[in-house]
Amino acid sequence: MTRGKLLDAARDVWFSGVTELKQQQQRFRKVRSGDRGVLNGAAPLVPRDCAGEESNGGRAETRQTGTTAALVDHPPFFLPRLLLATCAAANLNTDARDFTHKTHKRHWGGRAVAAPDSGKAFSSSSSSHHTTTSSKAGTAKAASTTSKHAGTSSKPLQLQRVQVRICVHEQVRRCVVDRELSLLHLRERHPPPSKPVNGDGDWSASVSKAKAFVAQLTIPEKVNLTTGVDTDGRCIGNSSSVPRLGFAGFCLEDSPVGVRDTDYASLFPSGMNVAMTWDASLMLQRGQAMGAEFRGKGVNVALGPMMNLARNAAAGRNWEGAGADPFLAGVHAAQNIVGMQSQGVIACAKHFALNEQEHYRGGGGGEAYSSNQDDRSFHEMQLWPFAESVRAGVGSVMCAYNRVNQTSACENRHLLNTVLKEELDFQGFMLSDWAAVTSLYASVMNGADMNQPGFVAYGDSNDPNPATANNSYWGAQLGQAVMNGSIAESRFDDMVVRIMTSYYQMGQDKNYPAVNFDYNTENTVYEGQTVNEHVNVQGNHSVLIREIGAASTVLLKNQNSALPIDFTKVRNLAIVGSDAGPNEDGPNSCGDRGCDQGTLAIGWGSGTANFPYLIDPLSAIQEYVHAKNPDTVIQSVLADFDYASVNATVSQADTCLVFANADSGEGYITVDTNAGDRNNLTLWHGGDELILTTAAQCANTIVVLHIVGPVLVEAWYDHPNVTAILNAGIPGQETGNSILDILTGAVNPSARLPFTMAKQRSDYASDILYSVANNSNAFIPQIDYTEKLNLDYKWFDAKNIAPRYEFGYGLSYTTFTYSGLSLKAAFSSAAAVNAAKASTSNQPGGESGLYSNALTATFSVKNTGALAGNEVAQLYLGFPASAGEPPRVLRGFERKYIEKGASAKFSIGLRVKDISIWDVITQSWVIPTGEFTVYVGSSSRQLKLTKTFTL
Repeated sequence: MTRGKLLDAARDVWFSGVTELKQQQQRFRKVRSGDRGVLNGAAPLVPRDCAGEESNGGRAETRQTGTTAALVDHPPFFLPRLLLATCAAANLNTDARDFTHKTHKRHWGGRAVAAPDSGKAFSSSSSSHHTTTSSKAGTAKAASTTSKHAGTSSKPLQLQRVQVRICVHEQVRRCVVDRELSLLHLRERHPPPSKPVNGDGDWSASVSKAKAFVAQLTIPEKVNLTTGVDTDGRCIGNSSSVPRLGFAGFCLEDSPVGVRDTDYASLFPSGMNVAMTWDASLMLQRGQAMGAEFRGKGVNVALGPMMNLARNAAAGRNWEGAGADPFLAGVHAAQNIVGMQSQGVIACAKHFALNEQEHYRGGGGGEAYSSNQDDRSFHEMQLWPFAESVRAGVGSVMCAYNRVNQTSACENRHLLNTVLKEELDFQGFMLSDWAAVTSLYASVMNGADMNQPGFVAYGDSNDPNPATANNSYWGAQLGQAVMNGSIAESRFDDMVVRIMTSYYQMGQDKNYPAVNFDYNTENTVYEGQTVNEHVNVQGNHSVLIREIGAASTVLLKNQNSALPIDFTKVRNLAIVGSDAGPNEDGPNSCGDRGCDQGTLAIGWGSGTANFPYLIDPLSAIQEYVHAKNPDTVIQSVLADFDYASVNATVSQADTCLVFANADSGEGYITVDTNAGDRNNLTLWHGGDELILTTAAQCANTIVVLHIVGPVLVEAWYDHPNVTAILNAGIPGQETGNSILDILTGAVNPSARLPFTMAKQRSDYASDILYSVANNSNAFIPQIDYTEKLNLDYKWFDAKNIAPRYEFGYGLSYTTFTYSGLSLKAAFSSAAAVNAAKASTSNQPGGESGLYSNALTATFSVKNTGALAGNEVAQLYLGFPASAGEPPRVLRGFERKYIEKGASAKFSIGLRVKDISIWDVITQSWVIPTGEFTVYVGSSSRQLKLTKTFTL
C-alpha cells in the first residue's frame, strides 16, 4: 500500500470514528469521567481488533498481526472505546494538518480531551516535524529524528502531530490513535492546565504569601523547589534552599509510624492498630505526638498517613492503613492529619490511588499494574478517605506507582486534576511517590507538583546508565520546557505556589526547627561533616504508645473467663513461641525491619522506623509476675519447632501463653519468600502447629497473635483447651507492656476488628495478583475491582457468607446492653437535602453542604457486667433497595468508658454525604429516595437496635 493510500485510509478511519462518536456523545454528555461498566443501563461500546474480534473492554492488550506486535494503553474513565482496537502494522507519523479541518478544538461531552503527551515538546524546525515520543508501551518511534530534550524552537507548533496506527490486515479497520490522544481531537499545543490553587476555605492568606514569595524566584529556583535534589540531602526527600530569601528548603521523611532513619524518636503503633481502637481521640493524640517528633527533627513533610484500603487480606502494606472500610479509614486519616498538622508539620495522604498490593506495583523498574475501578465505586470506596483528608486540610497528597484505569497515577489527569484539585478543591501540592514520575509533560500538565526524589528511577549507584539515578524527567528539562513555552509559566508557577502554600499554611516560616539528623546514618559524623545532633524528641510518648497498644488489642475468644489472669494464683506459667521474646540480634538489626525474628511489633518497608527500644512480652510478663508472686515458675520455649521442649514444658504448666505472628511489608524486601504481600493467610513459623501442640498438653492455652491483617484460625480456634485468643496487631515499641495490661486486666479490652477474619481465603471478594501469564496479552498486569461496592464485610453480607470473626467484632471482660434508639432528621425529604447541598459552595473536601448534619441517632448503653470498661458502639446504614448499595455500610462509631452498673448516652451524627450515593451521570452526590434503616450494635453482625426513616 502506498503512502498516499495509507494516509487516505487513516483519514477514513479517523473521520468514521468521529462520526460514530458524535452519535454516542449525547448519551454520555454528562459523564465527566466515568464508570468503566454500564452507565444508566446503556451497553458499553466494545472495541474490535484488526480481525474484528471483541477485545477485552478497556484493558491494555497486545494483538499480533504478521510479525509485529503493538501494545496500547487504553485511556481511562470510560472514554468510548471504538477507537481502542489494538492493531499491528504500518506506523505513520502524519502531519496534523491532514486532519485539522474537522478535529481542531473538538471536545467530548463538554470537556476538552487531552492532546498527546510525550513528556517532551514538539519542534517545527522543518517540514519533517521532528518529534519525540513517549517510552510508554503502545507508542512507536518516529520515522524522523528524535530529540532527547525539550523542543529547540521558541515557537512550538500550535497543533501537535499525531502518530496513527494503520491496520493492514485484509482490510483497513479502525485503529488506535496514540494513548493520550485516544479519543478524537487534535488540540492546541497544551491541554487544559491543572486548576490553580485559589485559597478556598481558610487557605487564602497562605496562598497570598506563597504567590508573593514565588514572584521573587528565578526559573532555576522554581525548578529546584519542584524537583527533588536526589537523595544527597539529609532526608529521604529534599528540595533546594533559597538563601537570599531566607528559605531553607524542604525535608521530606517517612514514615506513618514515626520518624524513619534516625535515633531518639518513637516507633508508634501501626495505623491498623490505631484503627482497631475505634477511638477518634486516640487517633488524634497519636497524630499530635507524631507531629511533635517530626517537627522536633526538622521534618517539613511527614510521609503519612497511609490510607489505601485493605482490599486484599494478604496485601503487604495493610498494616500501615486503617483496614477495609472507607468510613473508618476516613476518620482515621482525618484525625491523624489534624493532629500532625497541629504541630506545624505538613502531612501527606498516600498513595493516590488504588495502590493496594505490592506485586507488580511498579516503582522498581517492573511494569506497574493497572487498577481498574468504576467511577461510583471509586468515589464511595477508595476515594473516601482521601476526600476526608482534603476536608481535614491535608497539605500534600502522594500519587502512586501504579496505573489507574490504564494511566499512570502520577500523570492521570482525571485523578489529579478533575477529582483532587477540582472536585475536592485540594489546596495543597501533589507529590510523587519516589521515582513514580515517568514523564515531563504528562505529569506536569496532568497535575503533579513535586517530583521526588528527582531522578528517573532507582538503580545501582555505580550504574553508568544516565537513565537511572543520574537523570531526571524534570529538573533542567522542566526549566527548558517553561522557557520555550512548551509548559505554560502559569502552570509552572502554580506548582511552586501550591508547595509554598502548604509551607505557609502550617506556619513553617516562623521559627521552624532546622533538620538535625541524616537519614544515611545515626552516627554523629558522616563523610567528614557533623550531620546528627541526636535530638531526643520522644517526650513522654511511650505512655500514649502503651495506651494505644492495649486499646487496640482485640479479644476474639474468652472461654470460661480465662482472661484476665490472676497471676497470684498461677503456679506454673509456660510461655511459648519466638514471638514472645526479643530479636537476639537487636530490634533494628534488619534494615527497615526486613526480618521476622523475635516479637513482631511492626511490619517492614519504608513505612516503618527504628525502635528506640522494644519491650518484648516475655520480659514484661516475667518482671510483672515475679513482682506479684515470686513463687510462680515461669518457663519459656522460644524455638518454634522444638516440639519436644514444648511438650515437656507445657505439660507441667497450669497456664500457657502461646505467641504467634504473621508479617508483611513493602515489596522491595522479601522475607521468608514473602515479597511484600503475604503468600498465604496462615501463621508464620509453624504457628498453627505450635498452638495445637501446646493445647494438646495444656488445658488453659491462651493465644496471643501479632499479625498484620487477617489470618486463618480454623485449625485451632475451637479447640477446647484454647480458652482465649487475643489479636494484638503490631503495637510498636511498648508491645510487651501493652499485652501485659490486657492479660492482667489493668485494661479491659474494647478494640474491634477493622477487617473480616474469614473461615477460608476463598471467601474474600478479591485476592493478590501474584503472577501474570507470560504471553503478549498480559504485558501490563490488570487488577479489576469487580467487587465494586462490596468489599470485606459488605461482600460477606451481600453473599451471605459466614465469617469466623466479622468486621467490628471484639469482646470485653464485661457486658453491655443497648436501648432507646431515636432518630432526628434535619431535613424532611431527599429533595430538600439535595437542594440545600446544591446551593453550597465548593470547599476543600467537596461541596460544603455534604458535610452538614442530616440525621442524628441517639441511644443508651448500660454496663451490665462486673467490671468497668469501654464500649464501641457502631452505626450502620441500610439504603433504599433502589440505591444499589451493600446491605449495610458503616456510617458512625463512638467509644465510651462506662462504669459497672452505669449507663451512657451515645449520639452519632450522619452528614449529608453519609446518606448519599455517587451519581455517575450528574457527577455528584445525591440522596436516594425511599426507606433507610439505621442499625446500631457492637459489630457489623451483632446489631442490637434498628429504626427506619424515609426520605
